[in-house]
Amino acid sequence: MKPADGAGPGADSERLGWPKRFLVRLLHVYFAVSRGMTLGVRAACFDEAGRIFLVRHTYVPGWHMPGGGVERGETAIDALIKEMREEGNLEPVDTPELFHVYFNARISRRDHVLLYRVTVRQTAERPADREIAEAGFFDLDRLPDGATQATLRRIAELRGEMAPAHHW
Repeated sequence: MKPADGAGPGADSERLGWPKRFLVRLLHVYFAVSRGMTLGVRAACFDEAGRIFLVRHTYVPGWHMPGGGVERGETAIDALIKEMREEGNLEPVDTPELFHVYFNARISRRDHVLLYRVTVRQTAERPADREIAEAGFFDLDRLPDGATQATLRRIAELRGEMAPAHHW
């Protein structure tokens, strides 16, 4: 039974009628195309010893935190867990915490990156393949040569040595 004032669940869409619902849907599609945004995730993965997990890809230089793009229909957490598993055979020990949101203008004028901090365990060593050249855990004071400037800045932010930037 609906409340007399029409304030029940779905009341707004019921009051709009199909032509207006169609118009609202059309506007959402237009904004998705005209104002589209890409979204990525990165994971600052720490083991029980406080070491950070980094990967060196075969297709870009430097050492990075694991991560990748969020696909349509995928949640950010699902993308994060998928990338951690694919790039490092890592699984979260606890719930990943969103650390900061960054604008990544180096990729495009519409790219954003969500950085999560998560404690992990590795289920198996990550062998090299066509995507990952090397991967491993590193003490924060002994990072590998070739860690990217963005990776070094994010680690300094995570350690509280500097305020989080808004640009990747």
